[in-house]
Amino acid sequence: MLSFEQLCLHQGMNWYEERSSHTPTAILVVMTYGKCVYWIDGEKLLLEKGDFMFIAPGVDYYAKSVPTVFHEQFVLTFRMMENFNEEGVPLLGSRPFTKAKAGCYEMMIERLRTVWKEWQENMPYVKLRSAALTLETLALWSRELQRGAQTSLTLQHADRMKAYIQDHYRGKVTKEHLGTCIGRSPNHAASLFRQTTGGTISEFVHSLRMRTAVYMLTESLLTVSEISDYLGYSDVTYFQRVFKRTLGHTPSAYLNERRQHV
Repeated sequence: MLSFEQLCLHQGMNWYEERSSHTPTAILVVMTYGKCVYWIDGEKLLLEKGDFMFIAPGVDYYAKSVPTVFHEQFVLTFRMMENFNEEGVPLLGSRPFTKAKAGCYEMMIERLRTVWKEWQENMPYVKLRSAALTLETLALWSRELQRGAQTSLTLQHADRMKAYIQDHYRGKVTKEHLGTCIGRSPNHAASLFRQTTGGTISEFVHSLRMRTAVYMLTESLLTVSEISDYLGYSDVTYFQRVFKRTLGHTPSAYLNERRQHV
């Protein structure tokens, strides 16, 4: 469906980039920190953390960081093959670009960072992994756009549920807990959570746990078993299985990056 070309991570305060209209590739921009500016089709676009932007093939642009403001963005470059948009996804239609916040941001950014690590290590089939991630991101984001803008109350509920999970992710988090958190039924809470984030409650919990696990594996002196227990996994084998399924590496691989403590 698509041919993946390149994954780039742009960082800093002095970045700029230009692209001509003769370029046949499409681009997906994922902003992870700070701010930067794109000029496309005569329009100035300010991108901030949590923004996704799709730029169609053949669209020229000029982009730069905001002076004195550090920023970070992932840029996924790919070619859309013939009949790529046979389902008629509006995102991939005739517009030169589409920019919007994405509820699936938290879930996708963790996977994106994992693929970036593999890209740096030049691992086998990393372009295939990148293509799969690009397709999944475009599909989830397109669903959000098709549903239309979320109401402010819906977004408030989503933020409250995310905050609750942030505070309790080491323990058991259920739809009953989130329903109580926002004053709605468990099923309504679960449905709203999936609608706004693109993932399930358990996927979000595991994502936070894995993010913490990576930090602890590289920055602490705890063993894999101790980290597993800290994060709420009573079975270290299950923790290792979830870790590898999510990040593509075993916990032991990250132990090799652990800094030497004096």
